[in-house]
Amino acid sequence: MATDFRYKAGFKANDDMKKAFDEYGYIIIRGLLNTAELNKVKKALEENGEILKHSFGLSDGNNRKSRLCVWSHPGSDITGMVSRSERVAGTVEKLLGGDVYHYHSKLMMKEAQTGGCFVWHQDYGYWYHNGLLKPDMLAVFMAIDRCSKENGCLEILEKSHKCGRIEHKFVAGQIGADLDRVELIKATCKHRYVELEPGDTLFFHCNLLHNSAANASDKRRWVLITAFNTLDNNSVVEHHHPPGTKIDIVSDDAILACTNYSDMTGKRFMDPLANKTIKVDN
Repeated sequence: MATDFRYKAGFKANDDMKKAFDEYGYIIIRGLLNTAELNKVKKALEENGEILKHSFGLSDGNNRKSRLCVWSHPGSDITGMVSRSERVAGTVEKLLGGDVYHYHSKLMMKEAQTGGCFVWHQDYGYWYHNGLLKPDMLAVFMAIDRCSKENGCLEILEKSHKCGRIEHKFVAGQIGADLDRVELIKATCKHRYVELEPGDTLFFHCNLLHNSAANASDKRRWVLITAFNTLDNNSVVEHHHPPGTKIDIVSDDAILACTNYSDMTGKRFMDPLANKTIKVDN
């Protein structure tokens, strides 16, 4: 069963994608953004002072760190059009089997030679503590730069989402999975390096185990990650992300049509000090 697909004219998420996602815990859609769309997204991320203003460092405990900027609502800028597009949000609804909302988005910045590693973890390993009762969630991992073994691409354990939630604990500024359990799972689940070209996108289940190595290369590794939750799985406790409402999906043409590079109104950037599942290192 294939896990890799390609975006093309008339694209729509289909049953084969849903079957692969359920079986392996992920799918990859190559070329989800074309060059023109990607250049618009890069401009919005690189030239917007709000991104840098609201970013923070996350240590890996080995004298390296990555920088993140996290927001709770998609907004109406170009990054919001990407998250709300049919090719992203519509695919998510197909994979999760119902109405969804934008839980949060983040720009993950692993700079050349200094970007830190991320330990083995499940996203639901810490989302669980935010009062989300079911693992009916996923993340959309979109490559802004090329992601390779050399600059710390994502690594996954195929089918590990079927193992259920694993105990997690703090490792430096991050929350990581119980490594003894991870080693047992490694013996039965295939380890894959997810190498992506700019515009390629990984959709993965919130219980899929994943990590990434430090970036010791001379190439940065930026990725745009959007987390989605099913509408009937809204948090039952107040936390650093607000309750969600059904995402307003826009046509795929909206990405190129959008001219808003800088107005971040309504995005609600996260205060990292309010997030109890990370330890900030500015």
